[in-house]
Amino acid sequence: MLDTPHPTPLAPTTDPFALAKALSGKHFIGGRYVPAVSGKTFPVVNPATGEQVAAAAEGDAADVDAAVTNAAEAQKAWAKMPARKRGALVYQAAALIREHVEELSRLVALETGKALRTESRVEANNVADIFEFFGGLGGEIKGETVPFGPDVLNITVREPLGVVGAIIPWNIPMMLMALKAAPALVAGNAIVVKSAEEAPLAVLRIVELVNRVLPPGVFNILSGQGAECGAPLVEHKLVRKVTFTGSVETGKIISRAAAEKLIPVTLELGGKSPMIVFADCDFEKTVAGALTSMRFTRQGQSCTAASRIFVQRPIFEKFVAEMAKRVDAMVMGDPLDEKTDIGTIISPGQFEKVKGFIAEGQATAGATGRACSAMPSDSALKKGLFIQPHIFTGLSKDSRLVREEIFGPVTVVFPFDDADSVLAEANDSEFGLAATVWTNDLKIALRFAHALEAGLVQVNQNLVVQPNLSYGGVKNSGLGKEASLESMLEHFTHKKTIMVNMA
Repeated sequence: MLDTPHPTPLAPTTDPFALAKALSGKHFIGGRYVPAVSGKTFPVVNPATGEQVAAAAEGDAADVDAAVTNAAEAQKAWAKMPARKRGALVYQAAALIREHVEELSRLVALETGKALRTESRVEANNVADIFEFFGGLGGEIKGETVPFGPDVLNITVREPLGVVGAIIPWNIPMMLMALKAAPALVAGNAIVVKSAEEAPLAVLRIVELVNRVLPPGVFNILSGQGAECGAPLVEHKLVRKVTFTGSVETGKIISRAAAEKLIPVTLELGGKSPMIVFADCDFEKTVAGALTSMRFTRQGQSCTAASRIFVQRPIFEKFVAEMAKRVDAMVMGDPLDEKTDIGTIISPGQFEKVKGFIAEGQATAGATGRACSAMPSDSALKKGLFIQPHIFTGLSKDSRLVREEIFGPVTVVFPFDDADSVLAEANDSEFGLAATVWTNDLKIALRFAHALEAGLVQVNQNLVVQPNLSYGGVKNSGLGKEASLESMLEHFTHKKTIMVNMA
């Protein structure tokens, strides 16, 4: 409720193990930490060592009902607050997040296995950027004056939807939560987040930090399993909007459940992103871009990972060799070590899935799989979920490694000769999230940028998701966009028309 006092904050610490222990067994509902109604928990494991570092609250329908009911009550007063004031509070929360970037970085590295220097610290800073960006957009929640007749004043206004249910994945949990929560809050909604089972800690800490500024009850988070916690959130009668990032299969289930309630849904469901390299490219810049595009420092656990790379034949062999050489130079090791470039796979299940794809590729006649980098030598990491990045050549276009999203450090490289043929191959996928083109030919660049079937096409660069740049896919990569002013207005408000007869 809005009259609930702000939470007693946990002391700041850069010891992720101590922070993980302090966060154990907790949801955050109505402005305070609470245990699961059932009292149940489930383990949170450090994927670099296999050791349990925390126990997350195991939410179910009772926890969902408590969170959503509380959020619905809090949202009434929050919606009445002037939008610019809501934005100012979200902007203030961004400053608080920035003060805690280091502890958030270390905590997410501990629970996800993402390297601190190359991945986790970058993500934590991006979270602050996202809250800052949307915090400044409160004044843009406005309507229009629409001509109708001389005696009728006809206007539109933007109103919040109510309670938003957000379900987030484990690969970049803090950033993807921010992309959903910040615009929803500024638009006047309350939000209930269901965290990923593998990564519930850093996002829980962020919600507590933001609640030091926001009225209690408008920003809540639950942890739990998909069927027991996520499904009741989608189905709850007071949830008026669902936003989800995850697998295609789960996205379809959520879409069907939302359709039964006739509520809007935003889905970001992954990709099999092509990267097309022409022989006239800036070679050094392009090879470096391939490493970034493939998200090797994140172990390839990215929806936009360039897992299909097409290289024009005159530079194909040179490109593959140089790419492998540079990945070999990357250091795989303890995610909390500043020297580490590459951390771990997130979970045993994902580990076995990726290993299965690699084994299938290696067993394919005519294919070559280059294992790059070196496994860590530290005996403390012997149980860690480390996988060497693999670069495959010689696979057929119908291989599962080419068709399916692996979500691991595996990319497939093909030579090409003809621009029209490679364009058709790049578009021959059920996914359409992102694509990159590397060329110094402006005509080719613009032609491919328009013709590629993807929601985001970059030429001669591959940035991660940025606030103010519309992000989202086509085809099986999802529905709707995130990260922009337009996405905030379209996905977290509805337009009401008001007509005043003055005759």
